Amino acid sequence: MAARLPFREKHILPDHSIVEMVISQLPRRSRERPSGLKYSLYYGLADGTSVVRYDNESGKGDHRHCGTGEETYTFSNVERLVEDFLADVARARKPANE
Repeated sequence: MAARLPFREKHILPDHSIVEMVISQLPRRSRERPSGLKYSLYYGLADGTSVVRYDNESGKGDHRHCGTGEETYTFSNVERLVEDFLADVARARKPANE
């Protein structure tokens, strides 16, 4: 049984940066993905530079990338995942002098 794609959303912002969120329901939960979900949430610049990324890549578990850093992310539910991601995107988009 293949993963189901319950959520996919992509937005090209006025500055040509990209926000894309993909969340798939897996056929079953696993030790690596106890939520039973596979996800990749991405915010990047028009030139392809990745600025914020949340994912649960196989072998790495739940984590997020902000700029060049990477840290563990504690997944609780999809709503919180999207809220946290969008908050990081908003912070990344905020001009440095504000």
